[in-house]
Amino acid sequence: MKMEVELCGMTLKNPVMTASGTFGSGEEYAEFVDLNRLGAVVTKGVAAVPWEGNQTPRVTEVYGGMLNAIGLQNPGIDLFIERDIPFLKQFDTKIIVNVCGHTTEEYVEVVKRLAKEPVDMLEINISCPNVREGGIAFGQDPRMVEAITREVKRHAAQPVIMKLSPNVTNIADMAKAAEAGGADALSMINTLTGMKIDIGRRKFVLANRTGGLSGPAVHPIAVRMVYESAQAVKIPIIGMGGILTAEDAIEMLLAGAAAVAVGTANFTNPRATMDIIDGIRSYMEEYQVADVRELIGAVHN
Repeated sequence: MKMEVELCGMTLKNPVMTASGTFGSGEEYAEFVDLNRLGAVVTKGVAAVPWEGNQTPRVTEVYGGMLNAIGLQNPGIDLFIERDIPFLKQFDTKIIVNVCGHTTEEYVEVVKRLAKEPVDMLEINISCPNVREGGIAFGQDPRMVEAITREVKRHAAQPVIMKLSPNVTNIADMAKAAEAGGADALSMINTLTGMKIDIGRRKFVLANRTGGLSGPAVHPIAVRMVYESAQAVKIPIIGMGGILTAEDAIEMLLAGAAAVAVGTANFTNPRATMDIIDGIRSYMEEYQVADVRELIGAVHN
């Protein structure tokens, strides 16, 4: 059985990777997960300078998942290059760096800094709903999606994956805009904007008031958006959103995703990615699927 998939001209040993912001840069999971078995590790968001993130409390459980308003807290590109890249280079897996910024110039600065670094792909986060300025506007306007994609591509040495916001009316329009701007691939979906209120205190649970909803509750929405986008563009899609099991991952592949990313599941089961890889293999054995690529976009009425 062949588990390898092609993404942006590179061969991944399987279609399973981590979702940005849920796995750090792998070090804290290394005792639970064999990073060598992953198709890729997607790092936490990296900015031009350190970001402190939002005030606490900034995480809460909700029905079917969690809300987070972390605000892309990160130590900045200097420490990332010094500490995280050398750690990840110890393993036989692809490295995808998630890039964030408040302005086009901030994105480009990080992309330029990474041009000569030994990383494989860049995931440009234009969709996080927790940052009060910048990113959310890029991700919700197709003209801005196309413009920032084109500008990042001008400076990027690695393939560019645009991470799209689900907080839009028509996801296919955003996918087509990113493709028009030169994106090599798409990843979707990021979190959906949500809110939780403490009725006893009559106060917002999160200091930020709103946060990003992730977990099983968003999975059907994510599958629909991946399917709609796969019908609209020719570039590959990394599907994510509420993937807890191999069944969830296979559903994403059938909808048209070329690979999948596991996020919130890592918090409840640190071995989720390993279980999903094994589960996909078991499914292929049961249904006599010789090549995992046979599953991509294979849904039918």
